[in-house]
Amino acid sequence: MIFKRFKEDIDAFLARDPAARSRFEVALCYPGYHALLFYRLTNMLWRNNWRLLARFISSIGKLFTMIEIHPGAEIGRRFVIDHGSGVVIGETSIIGDDVTLYHDVTLGGVSPSVDSHMQVDQKRHPTLANDVIIGSGAQVLGPITIGESARVGANAVVHKDVPAGVTAVGIPARVVMPRDKKKAKEFVAYGEPVEGVPDPVLRTIEDLRQQVTTLMNHVSELESRLEGDSSGEDNAATPSGGKVNKKKAVAASGGKS
Repeated sequence: MIFKRFKEDIDAFLARDPAARSRFEVALCYPGYHALLFYRLTNMLWRNNWRLLARFISSIGKLFTMIEIHPGAEIGRRFVIDHGSGVVIGETSIIGDDVTLYHDVTLGGVSPSVDSHMQVDQKRHPTLANDVIIGSGAQVLGPITIGESARVGANAVVHKDVPAGVTAVGIPARVVMPRDKKKAKEFVAYGEPVEGVPDPVLRTIEDLRQQVTTLMNHVSELESRLEGDSSGEDNAATPSGGKVNKKKAVAASGGKS
């Protein structure tokens, strides 16, 4: 059972990283896989209340791999940390199956350090559902949930729940959909679709621009109507005014036309 799980983890690296050429290469050269081995051991110790020993071995693993995974975190099957350096996974993090993390990702807590004894065994870190991809440098903070098959783009800062099947990008992260919604659940390296996603800020600006254009057209139409009404009144007043002026001119000339 243990060796089957090791093989399954290695195959996950092979499936998601084209640079991996063989199982031996993954087993010998991939710090993300080494960190996972340390985690499997320390998590078993943690669950059996050997917690100090678990933390000590976890610290040794951090020195070798530059990846910090707390022994108390819950991690599912076929978990991949690609490149790996700088990844931090907090104590109460929950990670589903087939999740991929890239380097410099933080699954952190936002609870203040004041009264930290009151936060023991409290949920402080994120939950990642199955098939989630977190791009490099992303910070996922607090007891939030990243929905199934969601993607978090590189360097995003996420502190709110992300629905299933969407992409979150930016600081703070905003939810967007890929241009081709049929590809929303496909594997995407670094959580960034190659064809790009609509920029939510640019889309908002474009919507505002269209509204301003519509308002300007309405204003121009109203001005044209007002000018038309004004010219109509002037034309109606001109004939009567002309007759009065003509009569005054005749009277002034002594009745001669």
